[in-house]
Amino acid sequence: MKKEIHPTYHQVVFMDTTTGFKFLSGSTKASNETVEWEDGKEYPLIRMEITSDSHPFYTGRQKFAQADGRIDRFNKKYGMDEA
Repeated sequence: MKKEIHPTYHQVVFMDTTTGFKFLSGSTKASNETVEWEDGKEYPLIRMEITSDSHPFYTGRQKFAQADGRIDRFNKKYGMDEA
């Protein structure tokens, strides 16, 4: 492995700007903002628009626009009724 070509991996705090939810994780991303975490240490702060706290898939607010399968759509399109 070549030296000095890989980004540094360190702990950062990600914050969901929609909900204010914060979590500590490892990343190679850097930031000029810092925040004090629950352990008393300061970590770089990365602001995110969507995280698992606000994404509809993870919160259960996702709407399924298409519930029919391929066979049902074919039958509707070509008038094939089961009756």
